[in-house]
Amino acid sequence: MTKNDNPNETQDIKLDHISVCICTYKRPEMLVRALDGVISQVTDSAFTLEVVIVDNDKMRSAQELVYKYQKSGKCKMIYDCEPEKSISLARNRTIRNASGNLIAFIDDDEFPTENWLYKMYLCLKEYNTDGVLGPVLPHFPIGAPKWLAKSGLCERPRNATGSPIRLKDLRTGNVLFQRYVFKKDARWFDPAMGLTGGSDGVFLWRQIQRGRKFVWCDEAIVFEKVPEERWPAGFYLKRNFRIGAAAGGLHRHSRNIRAVLISFLLLLGYSAMLPFSLFKGKHIWVKILTKIYYHAGCLLSFLNLTPVPHKP
Repeated sequence: MTKNDNPNETQDIKLDHISVCICTYKRPEMLVRALDGVISQVTDSAFTLEVVIVDNDKMRSAQELVYKYQKSGKCKMIYDCEPEKSISLARNRTIRNASGNLIAFIDDDEFPTENWLYKMYLCLKEYNTDGVLGPVLPHFPIGAPKWLAKSGLCERPRNATGSPIRLKDLRTGNVLFQRYVFKKDARWFDPAMGLTGGSDGVFLWRQIQRGRKFVWCDEAIVFEKVPEERWPAGFYLKRNFRIGAAAGGLHRHSRNIRAVLISFLLLLGYSAMLPFSLFKGKHIWVKILTKIYYHAGCLLSFLNLTPVPHKP
């Protein structure tokens, strides 16, 4: 009989504890779906979890909703409010409230598959990495325009499981971090980018520059609802300009001239293609136009000629 088989001997096995962080702002219906998905996660007894919600509405519009979940006792749930409207400050507050040795982020407009967190956890352990990112797939409600689904504008790049993340992957919509990633940086998510967005990408980029390793887990899937306010083409033009401007800022700080030259050439190429795309349908025309906006934002930001626009 081995030591593990002896019923008279006990082992003090401490499971990993995951804090799932959610920042929310006046989206109660979406938050319900996100919370339902998180508290229904399959853990296979590999870890314990808690949910940390930070309400970025100074009126605390999500407090009563979260209180109902707390009363149910299904999962430890922590509520706090960041009264200043700032996604960066809200994210920083979730970290301060989190007690887990592992920290996950999911957005309030996203909802996970039932084995999302388990897949992330297994990948983190298998590749012995500092963090794991996973795919965010669009969920189109009834009535969404067909051209939008055909355009692929709501699709995000996907990678092979275990592969290093790339610049275009830098965000916190579906991630799992080792807690120590946050120890050496008191700012964490830059408050200067609280209204523009992009602080998550900058944070990850700084960690990579410090030698942190982040890998992709393609099986850890979450879905993002595409609400009606995101159906107009103008939303994607503004978003891609903002994302491009954030990338341009990173290129400026790292002095990545090669990336900027490539962006310039792509801007010329897409501009030449634009008139011909009018005959291919709205889904093609808008998609090419968003690429023009992205590379224009990248170049202007690299040259420090435009501020990053506020996140809608």
